[in-house]
Amino acid sequence: MSLPDWLKNRLQLPAIAAPMFIVSQPELVLAQCRSGIVGSFPSLNARPDGVFEEWLQRLNSELTDDDAPFAVNLIVHRSNPRLETDLALCVKYKVPVVICSLGAREEVNAAIHSYGGLVLHDITTNAFAKKAIEKGADGLIAVAAGAGGHAGTISPFALVSEIREWFDGPLALSGAIANGQSILAAQAMGADAGYIGSAFIATEEAVAVPEYKQMIVDSAAGDIVYSNLFTGIHGNYLRGSIERAGMDPDNLATSDPSAMDFGGSKAWKDIWGSGQGIGAVDAVVPAADRIARFKREYAEARARLLG
Repeated sequence: MSLPDWLKNRLQLPAIAAPMFIVSQPELVLAQCRSGIVGSFPSLNARPDGVFEEWLQRLNSELTDDDAPFAVNLIVHRSNPRLETDLALCVKYKVPVVICSLGAREEVNAAIHSYGGLVLHDITTNAFAKKAIEKGADGLIAVAAGAGGHAGTISPFALVSEIREWFDGPLALSGAIANGQSILAAQAMGADAGYIGSAFIATEEAVAVPEYKQMIVDSAAGDIVYSNLFTGIHGNYLRGSIERAGMDPDNLATSDPSAMDFGGSKAWKDIWGSGQGIGAVDAVVPAADRIARFKREYAEARARLLG
């Protein structure tokens, strides 16, 4: 793997938990890190003022060198009014891994590098990948077709292959990864780690209403709708939540990308994001149990290939 040794040596499984709006908060992050994968959360989940610093203090005090490190996701688009303040706190508390989204900012990368932090930038195309590295990111998260959140449309096979033609640094792959076999497949394609989000919505520690968790369990790839209506950027959402809101998932309006909303408009608070891999999720369980299953599946898949 091309992950730095200080990160690789603390992983029990080559996986990073994706930061999910509202869902990812300290209890879930702690469970993920203690089970040996990178846990993460968006800084914008920490509200009101002062909560983000409290979360960083807690994670730094409760995690040990026996745990995997944690990551914070920063929206670096200029529409984020909290970026400067949240970045300063990341530097103050020396956040080990920072995941940047929606823009490539040299000054953000430099601030994280000032204390030795690792910057991973999520991208949906090879062109965006090149721009992120040119601006100083250390590694990439390839958000391929089928991923939850603001997903791309390119096959993971194509996207990873194109990136690996010119980049040999840290690379994680996102896109319908919800079991151990998929993590191993991501490595076989050339990625260093799988990037997993939706499977952690259906966990006891996730901050999601029970209906959301159960809809993850009850749904499959065919129940995912790709739309830019809700934030201005295309993403994948649960069909059932759109129907519950009184809309036709097959006839959604389009949104103006210039009116991006990453704070989560109250108008769409019950529209639930998800990737296409949720067919592998069959119950709401503790995060540690889900990761233990990933580890078993990963080991079994690897043994089959070697056998």
